[in-house]
Amino acid sequence: MSRILNHRMRSSLRRPSSWSCVDKRAVAFSVWTGRSVLLHKPLDSYQIPRRRYGMLIARAVRGVLKIRYLLLGGAVGGGMTLNKKYVEWKDGLPEMGWLNDLLPDNEQWDKFTTTLLDAKEKIGDQFQIDPRLREAGAVRAAELREWLAQRYEDAVAAAAVKNATSSIEPAPKIVNNLQSRPAPMSAKSNADETAAYERRVHALQEEVLSLQARYQRELQRLEQENRELRQQNMLLRQGRQPSTKKMKRSLIDMYSSVLDELADWDSGEAGRLPRVVVVGDQSAGKTSVLEMLAQARIFPRGAGEMCTRAPVKVTLSEGPYHVAQFNDSSREFDLNKEADLADLRKEVELRMRNSVRGGRTVSNQQIAMSVKGPGIPRMVLVDLPGVISTQTVDMASDTREAIKEMTKQYMDNPNAIILCIQDGSVDAERSNVTDLVSSCDPSGKRTIFVLTKVDLAEENLANPNRIRRILEGKLFPMKALGYYAVVTGRSRKDDSIQSIREYEERFFRSSKLFKDGMVAAGQVTTRNLALGVAECFWRMVRDSVEQQADAFKAMRFNLESEWKNTFPRQRELDRDELFERARAELLDKSAELSGVPAAAWEARLQKALWAAAAQRIFAGIYLPAAANASEDVDMHVLLQVKYKHPKSGDTSQIWLDPFDIDFNKFNTSVDIKLREWAENELATLSIQAGRQALREEFSELMSKSSDSDAIYEPVKKAAVDEALSRHQWEERAQDVLRVLQVNALQDRCVASRGEWDSAVSLMEDALKERLKSTEEDLKSLAGPGFRERWLYWQSSSEEQNRRSEVKSELERLGSSRPNLSYDEVVAVRDNLRRRGVDTDNEYIRETWKPIYLKQFLQRALSRARDCRKSFYLYTQQNGTGKECCEVVMFWRVQSALRTTANALRQQIGNREAGRLDRELREVLDEMSSDADMKKKLLSGRRVELAEELKRVRHVQEKLEEFIEALNKEK
Repeated sequence: MSRILNHRMRSSLRRPSSWSCVDKRAVAFSVWTGRSVLLHKPLDSYQIPRRRYGMLIARAVRGVLKIRYLLLGGAVGGGMTLNKKYVEWKDGLPEMGWLNDLLPDNEQWDKFTTTLLDAKEKIGDQFQIDPRLREAGAVRAAELREWLAQRYEDAVAAAAVKNATSSIEPAPKIVNNLQSRPAPMSAKSNADETAAYERRVHALQEEVLSLQARYQRELQRLEQENRELRQQNMLLRQGRQPSTKKMKRSLIDMYSSVLDELADWDSGEAGRLPRVVVVGDQSAGKTSVLEMLAQARIFPRGAGEMCTRAPVKVTLSEGPYHVAQFNDSSREFDLNKEADLADLRKEVELRMRNSVRGGRTVSNQQIAMSVKGPGIPRMVLVDLPGVISTQTVDMASDTREAIKEMTKQYMDNPNAIILCIQDGSVDAERSNVTDLVSSCDPSGKRTIFVLTKVDLAEENLANPNRIRRILEGKLFPMKALGYYAVVTGRSRKDDSIQSIREYEERFFRSSKLFKDGMVAAGQVTTRNLALGVAECFWRMVRDSVEQQADAFKAMRFNLESEWKNTFPRQRELDRDELFERARAELLDKSAELSGVPAAAWEARLQKALWAAAAQRIFAGIYLPAAANASEDVDMHVLLQVKYKHPKSGDTSQIWLDPFDIDFNKFNTSVDIKLREWAENELATLSIQAGRQALREEFSELMSKSSDSDAIYEPVKKAAVDEALSRHQWEERAQDVLRVLQVNALQDRCVASRGEWDSAVSLMEDALKERLKSTEEDLKSLAGPGFRERWLYWQSSSEEQNRRSEVKSELERLGSSRPNLSYDEVVAVRDNLRRRGVDTDNEYIRETWKPIYLKQFLQRALSRARDCRKSFYLYTQQNGTGKECCEVVMFWRVQSALRTTANALRQQIGNREAGRLDRELREVLDEMSSDADMKKKLLSGRRVELAEELKRVRHVQEKLEEFIEALNKEK
């Protein structure tokens, strides 16, 4: 094919009329194959006229120029159109802020457009047209321009097809074989110019095709992102959340989290990881230096008073946006917005004031925050309160010593980098912090000295060598790794960080002190300070973090060994886990309250009701009614019974003669007293009994769980007690109970033999209990009997022996009268005097009261036994019989208590158990958020060892994760 074309080319050279057709085909073949078919021989051998050759060159140049404008215009116009379409398309999408990371940012688009502009300038600078070519003809140039336009379209189409198949392969090079015919007078120079021209054209074509390929890849990327956005939009419309990518944490954030874990560590050398401790005198510029490193005014300002009242840990890291965030908050403060900056300063000030409550001036409570932004060095700094020499009257009395102790505590860490800030505008002899730094780091291996306010120092100092001596480490007694001089402001609060930095650079450029070479260039500006501190920080981190990880590994081994030896076959549960287990058990038992059988509830409630009402029934109703029904009213003074009111606590005395009773008066008195009791006291007493029964049932349910751990018991008891103390029965329940109780007490008709026997049993039990109590009182008065003295070696006191003599004489008297007559008293006194016991009449009557009460109870108990067989007689008399009216009274009380128990059981099942369960949940929620309460209730070596072991494991895992990331970064 090449030979045929060459032959035709030679023929066409001999035939000028066919030159155009052959020339087109030859040039097309040359461009397509990359080989030249025209230049096998020099062009001057074809005997082309000079004018035609000039016209050919002119046409070629014009065509190339057209290609340049077409390509450049197309590239720029295509890029702008693409950008515009992309912006319109993005604005039409729904608001999905979390998808911003998937879209190209401004830096990528700026870089792309910058490349196009650079290409335009490069083409304009390199492409120079020879003036001699402007004289060429126009006919040949028009033909060549038409061919080049068609060839450009074919080349672009071929490049698009190939880029569609493989976007990463480079575009094929197009070799331009057009050469200019050298002038006869200077053939060598024209050949060089032609070769240079060809190289420029080749470079231009390669760059254009490369730009085209980049456009194609960018379009493919945007189409892929468009498909992903559509999928995520469909998921959002369907109510499903798209999967979010896990963000990789930065190295400095991982290190900062380790420091937070070790903030309150108190185990010797453990946890002493590097951090930059910023120390200095008050108003020396510590906060300003930290703000220059963070590139934002993040701390509040004070007019001559203390601003930093608590340690502030600031984690600096690089990021795409300049933001700040507290560790315990999710809000991000945009540091490029003045409103967010003001809110951040207010929040810092508020946290500092909250930490110094209780009359204190400074606090050890650390405030942790992070600052991210472009160009910010990665490090962790702790800003401490400034050291003071004199404390004012509005400060706490221990402020100066507290600041020194706090500063010393942070600097004593052998891996802490001490950033010592010294005010350059004041005399060096007024410094307080340099001596403190010297005592903590005498060799200066981890101290960096910073001289602030150098601009004021230059104005005020008469001897410039003083600053040079300070920065050379020859003036202060302390030593340091490096010495820096900075300017952190012009005493204006509204200056931005950028303006301060520009002022600092201008100052150091124009300063006489530093122009004369007194200080090296690397010792000035906060930019160099940041680089130096960051380098020292990471060097110390790499040197010490492995040792700290080994220390925690050894500590973990020791703790695990202690656990296995002390608490074998038990899980290592910390306080939170133990509390959650106790919480689950309590709530399970609370749910079981609704499953307690009704019979069990009523039996427990009746028992609780009788225990609460027995004293009131016996001493407040039965005995007073019997006293009121006695036939001989003058003899009511024979027996005294003390009764204590359950609500008011008042004690009253009752005089009783129970042997001769008018049963009509007894029933009337019982009716009155039972109604008063039901209307005033019984409902309240019943609610108290119901709460007691609920507590007892709950306690029994908890005690039934055999697999419960004893360590949970304090939590359970405290939660139940608090829930029951908060639990209040519904107020309307008392009204319901009062109506039921009044109606039950009005019924006097015992319907069945079982109810009669139950009332007799109740009366017998009450009398026996009272009789037993009375016998114990007599025993305490008269002392132990013969059996106790001989078998249990018990002895009596002198008073008990005296009472025993009186008791024996009264029993020998055999009187059945409730009130002893005067003659009987005199007789007893004379008999006692003969036996050597001297006593008076009142002493004898006082001893007779419990003796007579015992006799009364014994006779009443005998009547109760007799009444057990009288139910038939009671039914025959239709309830009008008076002989067993005491049994009827006890039946009425029993019926009222049974009705009350049934009502209370229903109230517990319907309302009170659920309300108690809710109150128990509230108590448990409050306890779960109270760390001090959990620490008090869950204590002991088991809990403390599990807590410490869990914490050591957590810190060790974080350290190993950080070391792995650190090694990958290396």
